[in-house]
Amino acid sequence: WVYNDGCNFNSPCLGFCYSIINGPTNATVLAGSEVRFNCTVSVGWVILIWLSNGNPVLTVINSQGAVETSDRFTSQNYTSSIGFTSELIIRNTQLSDSGKIECSTQQPSENSFAFLSVQVNGSLFIKNSTLTVKENKTVEIVCEALGWAPSPDITWMTNDSVIDKSRYVTQQSQGSNGLHNTLSILTLTPTDTEILTCLADIEALPNPQNATVTVIFVTSTIGTSIPNIYHQSAIRKSVYMVYLPFTEQESGHQEKLHIPGPYLKVFLDQRAVGPAFSSWHGLFRILEEG
Repeated sequence: WVYNDGCNFNSPCLGFCYSIINGPTNATVLAGSEVRFNCTVSVGWVILIWLSNGNPVLTVINSQGAVETSDRFTSQNYTSSIGFTSELIIRNTQLSDSGKIECSTQQPSENSFAFLSVQVNGSLFIKNSTLTVKENKTVEIVCEALGWAPSPDITWMTNDSVIDKSRYVTQQSQGSNGLHNTLSILTLTPTDTEILTCLADIEALPNPQNATVTVIFVTSTIGTSIPNIYHQSAIRKSVYMVYLPFTEQESGHQEKLHIPGPYLKVFLDQRAVGPAFSSWHGLFRILEEG
């Protein structure tokens, strides 16, 4: 075995023997962003070619420099004592860029490659921002993730606590242009007012995308009617009440009323027999009593 400038004359080097010292590494990015790959070759190199999914996108020639044929594929070059480094820069990455990124020196067994994953951050929403649920009632809350790649991982949280996966069902479907849609349905029987958060995550996102809904819990004590409060008023000094009109129960509208004891009976009499009775005919909940 005789070597000359790193060349084994028993191998088909054709007088140009050099090797790849460090090849590119895998990368995951969001569509539209920039990504970079490095390839370092030893001293004596002649040509270096970058390929994306088998298609040449940029060539670097020792005697000439980089030959760029697209604004999206450019390069920066660095020289050191151990060799030459070409940095491939891909701008405005697209979903179709996903795949094999290869550094080739056009020599036998002298190719090095990595994989690029371009991901798409789609939309995420829950149709209602607030929802009123009565006591002992079960409700389904739907979270939709549209136009993602790949399909996002969906999790739910309530008041900053993770909800067990057994309480929701997630379905995935193929969208258009290689994108994916995900539907997650949470089944809930609330016992208190709570804030629910739906989170969608993919590897390229620094933080999950989220959508929230406030579930307003309505207890059966709201069923206390005007006559009941009137009957009990004789033993009260004062009360705080929440008033919820029949016509507006579903919208969650409510008023907090403070009525001192001496005026409680008068208030109730006026509401019961006065002209405003029809607009005040509703439900009350006692919050505090004196």
